[in-house]
Amino acid sequence: MLQSQPSRLGSILLLLAAVVGFAVALYAWLTPLTGVTGTIGALGVAVACVLLALLTLLLRRASRGGMRVFLIVITLVVLFGIGFAGALLHQYAIPVAMVVGLIGLIALSSNSVRPDHRVRA
Repeated sequence: MLQSQPSRLGSILLLLAAVVGFAVALYAWLTPLTGVTGTIGALGVAVACVLLALLTLLLRRASRGGMRVFLIVITLVVLFGIGFAGALLHQYAIPVAMVVGLIGLIALSSNSVRPDHRVRA
C-alpha cells in the first residue's frame, strides 16, 4: 500500500526528532562540563528517544482504528515528556526537536481523520 505525502513527511519528521533528541541527550550524557554528564536524566531521554523511534515505526504500520489512536496518544505523551525532560536538562535543542516531532505527528495522524468515502455504482 502506498503512503500519502503527509504520512511520509510526518514519519520522517518524527524520526528526525527522535534521532536529534537521541544525539543531543547522548552528547550531554557523555561530554564533560555539560552539567548532566553521567546522569540518569540524560540517559533516560536517550532511551525515550529510541522508544519514540519505535513508536513511529509502529504508527506507520498501524491501520485505522483503536490501535492507531492509542499509538498516537502514547506518542504524544512521549513527545511532551521528552521535551519537558530536555528543558529540565538545559539541553534546549531537545524541546525544539520535539516540536518538530509534534508537527510530524500531526501530519502523520491527519490521514486517520479523513473518512473513506467511495462511490459505489
